[in-house]
Amino acid sequence: MRILIGRLRGILVEKQPPHLLVEANGVGYEVEVPMTTLYRLPSLNEPVTLHTHLVVREDAHLLYGFCERRERELFRELIRLNGVGPKLALALMSSLELDELVRCVQAGDIKALTRVPGVGKKTAERLLIELKDRFKAWESLPTVASLTLESNPDIGIASAESDALSALVALGFKPQEASRAVAAVQEEGLSSEELIRRALRGMA
Repeated sequence: MRILIGRLRGILVEKQPPHLLVEANGVGYEVEVPMTTLYRLPSLNEPVTLHTHLVVREDAHLLYGFCERRERELFRELIRLNGVGPKLALALMSSLELDELVRCVQAGDIKALTRVPGVGKKTAERLLIELKDRFKAWESLPTVASLTLESNPDIGIASAESDALSALVALGFKPQEASRAVAAVQEEGLSSEELIRRALRGMA
């Protein structure tokens, strides 16, 4: 039996980057998202709609969510590649904005890809070869300027920093590396989303 969950609409009740809990019709769905989606989420207890992809494993059913349908299609393109699982796909999409990833592939920029945790030189070379043709149809993608950030004033500094560290480690960065990156961009009043965004920019 084939079961698909293509879209999820509900209330955003928890946000523990990169994991969310969305309640829909009395059921709480755990969803993992790339940082580009996290930046555009509404505040807690607000309605949210995500385009989703369900990955079925022997030990778990894992749901991945995206603000834009095009992001989900990119995710699907990535996990079709040999050696690229959902975790690496999310790391690629979190470390590079969609338009940046496409330009990186089109320009053959190995250096940019190897900054992503889990991507070595050989993997980067293979990704460039396999993705170049696939990305020919990806001419128009959301730009960095089109992203909007949501700040939650109820989140304390310590909590925001902890969430940012957890998110970076979940993406594959070493704890010490993640800690240094967050400390370098820490400012009073920043949300976890903004800390993650700045830390990723700093590491790039």
